[in-house]
Order: sequence, then structure tokens, then C-alpha cells
Amino acid sequence: MDLERLTPVIRRLALEAGDRIMEIYDSADFEVRAKSDDSPVTAADEAADALISEGLAEAFPQVALVTEEQAASHGQEVSTFLIVDPLDGTKEFVQRRGDFTVNIAYVENGVPLRGVVYAPAKGRLFYTLPDGRSVEEAGPFDKDAPGATKAITVSVPDNRGLMVVASKSHRDQATDDYIGRYAVRDMTSAGSSLKFCLVATGEADLYPRLGRTMEWDTAAGDAVLRGAGGEMVRFDDHTPFTYGKTGFENPFFIAYAPGVLLVKE
Repeated sequence: MDLERLTPVIRRLALEAGDRIMEIYDSADFEVRAKSDDSPVTAADEAADALISEGLAEAFPQVALVTEEQAASHGQEVSTFLIVDPLDGTKEFVQRRGDFTVNIAYVENGVPLRGVVYAPAKGRLFYTLPDGRSVEEAGPFDKDAPGATKAITVSVPDNRGLMVVASKSHRDQATDDYIGRYAVRDMTSAGSSLKFCLVATGEADLYPRLGRTMEWDTAAGDAVLRGAGGEMVRFDDHTPFTYGKTGFENPFFIAYAPGVLLVKE
């Protein structure tokens, strides 16, 4: 993979997909359908998926591509691939809460090396540079010429009072019980992969997820987090988190700033 070429391509595709998503988001009404797993899907998901898939296939035809909307047709196991969630946080989109993102990541040998997370309704754009460092770009966003960027880095956590971020739409008692085992200074909720970015920027120290997610939900945010000095591990045994699993389903996980004293089960 040509990493120098990858960054501008995925950044541009994320911005173009964001424009298409916002056209539908700002319309008077849009249809919401249920997929086979009962999760919602809209025309915005499908339009963004088509746009990104076409762009990636044209730019990197030799690299395997996995997207949420086409995953059912992807039967083979892969360890090096591009992975896309064209609209992460469809529930937030449907409820017009703004916490949705476009996620594109490149995984090599099971590790998410590069990624972009774009929250068009929030005007926040995070991505990894060709050297692997993560930045946040300030808007307005020109698709062909990046604007001012600032390097982002995780916090130096104080375990006497942590800042915790948790899911807005998928919060449950098990998550609250786990968070309760830490000394927590404050908590915030966010939708989609924005939670990873809040840890990456130091706005939060800890993000535990005790619920079902898929690799396309996490890969881009995980890449941004790693590029900011953060870590992501399995919840059960704190071993490294990997990608390219059969079916692309994730185990529970913990994303955090190094220095957080993780609670062992």
C-alpha cells in the first residue's frame, strides 16, 4: 500500500460522502428501512457506500475491500484490506442528533494502520497522516487541499478521577457496572466512532464497550486512536485487538489512554 497516496484519497472520499449524507440529513424526510439484523439503513448509508466503494476500488484495485453495506457478499477471510462504515451511527442520523461519522480504514496484517473519521454534522475531521500520526483538521474542508491541522494526543490520565466516554445509543447496566469500578471525574456520551476520537484528543481517558460491534464500526477510530498514542484491547483478557476476524464481529473492548489502570475481570 502506498501510504502517501492513501491519506489524501480516504480524506477526500470521506468528505464527499459527508456531503452526500448531509444532503439527505437536511431534507424534509427520508425513508428508514430495517436490514436483516433489524438495524436501520437509509438512502444516506447506501449513497455513501456506493461513492466510497467506487473511489477505493478505482484508487486501490488490488486491495480487498470490506464495507458494512456489502459485507454479506464478502465470504473470504482477509488480514490486509480496506474497511468502510459509510454511515456509522445510523440511529443518531435518523434521530437527527448529529453524532454520526464516515469511517474508512486500512488494515494490514490485522492492525488498523491508517484511518479517517469524519463527523459532517459536527464539522470534525480526524485522520492519520502518512507517517501514522493522527491529526484533527479545522474546517472549512477543501477536498483537494487540507487546511490547518493540529496533532492530537491522548491525555495523561489521573486515576483518581477519570473522564469516561460511553455509547449514547447502546448504554447498558453491564457498562455502567464496569465504569463504576473506576474513580470517575466526569462522564460524557457520544455516538458512533466519535468516542474513539474523544479519547484520541484527550477529551476522555477511557471508553469501554460491552456490546456487539463490527470491525467497520471500530477500525477507523482505532487507527486514529493508535496514531494519537492510545491503545485498544479486548475486554476479557486485555490482549491486543485485531482485525480480519471471521464474520468481522468484534469482542467487547476497552479503548484508553496509556496510564489508565485497567480493571481486571
